[in-house]
Amino acid sequence: MENKTEQKPVTPPNQRFYADMPSFGDFSQITEISHYRPAPDDWLVVIADIRGSTDAILAGRYKDVNMVGAATITAVINVTHPHETPFVFGGDGATLMIPPQSLPAVRQALVKTRHLAKAQFGLNLRIGAVPVHRVRAENTDVLVAKYRLSPGNHMAVFYGGGVSLADQLIKQDDGSQGYLFDDEPTDGDLNLGGLSCRWEPLAARRGVMLSMLIQALPDKARSPAAIYHSVLQDLAQVLASDPEANKPVGTENIKFRWPPKGLEAEARTSGGRASYPWRLLRLYGVSLFQLFLHRFGLKAGSYDAPLYNAELRANSDFRRFDDTLRMVLDCTEQEVTAITSVLNAFRGQGTIAYGLHEADSALMTCLVFSLTDGEHVHFIDGADGGFSIAARGLKQQLAAGVGGDQGPGTDQ
Repeated sequence: MENKTEQKPVTPPNQRFYADMPSFGDFSQITEISHYRPAPDDWLVVIADIRGSTDAILAGRYKDVNMVGAATITAVINVTHPHETPFVFGGDGATLMIPPQSLPAVRQALVKTRHLAKAQFGLNLRIGAVPVHRVRAENTDVLVAKYRLSPGNHMAVFYGGGVSLADQLIKQDDGSQGYLFDDEPTDGDLNLGGLSCRWEPLAARRGVMLSMLIQALPDKARSPAAIYHSVLQDLAQVLASDPEANKPVGTENIKFRWPPKGLEAEARTSGGRASYPWRLLRLYGVSLFQLFLHRFGLKAGSYDAPLYNAELRANSDFRRFDDTLRMVLDCTEQEVTAITSVLNAFRGQGTIAYGLHEADSALMTCLVFSLTDGEHVHFIDGADGGFSIAARGLKQQLAAGVGGDQGPGTDQ
């Protein structure tokens, strides 16, 4: 009799491109080209962003905007699991990369997220994908690095101009280029498990939560990496000597109150067959129990409140890079003035465009994958619009071009 053994499915080599990539743990090394690898030619850059997000934010709906933006990441991660997916959170959306094998599932997950955003929040989500070989045809590239927040928690870093070009191509698609996802959702529930929004806004401990966007401009003398390196060096000189001081998440400002302000947004994204009132009622109960555990420093099952608090600080995603440097820093007024002076100096040289937004707090939106393994990340954005409002100042400077407006790039 023939002896047969069960054959396990083989993962295509290119699907493990990101999973097998070595990581680095010092954010200042995002300018080290040795950390980057060229993305596979057949992978796709996926872009999700909310149309008219600034108007929604000016109407006070910045928490809804953040929640929908984080939902796009959650939806993709849940359909690509257990494969690692590179992503960057942008406040009102996200940038992700996927192999071609994942496209059908990711496309439907994002189409369902777009439907949820419209039905539950009245927000219009734009989603699309561009193959890496398409942006390479325009003499740009997609280079990927893997930044380690803590063991088991990684954030993607993108360089080379290809991600920015993909974003432009999707926004310019009139429906004929084929980049936009214009499908209708199929049957089946959208899985946004792990997405939560229960923490109070993070009050600035030093005075100002500064949201900052910085983009290097074409320069014949220096590469974008060299420009970003110089910017980070000069910013480090005017910030606090203790790296933890400017971190927006600290032991003093992590607050959990009941009922959490973001619970309604979480209920609207939790999905499932239960009605919204029942989902909200369940979350009231779960969050009340969570409050009890945090108040008394207790553990229940896999949820260890003191350990979670410590991991939360380590796993806060307040610095990102995807062809644009994005940071939220807790600053003194003097540091804000010094930062603005540094950026104006680079702007005067014609090497960067930037945008800033000041607030008195920051918002935190959480993705919890495994409490047992400490796998959870927490997206930080400035309150009152944060990155989305700072983007207005950045766009104004980009429109002015090199040698144009050299104002502070601040839009409050």
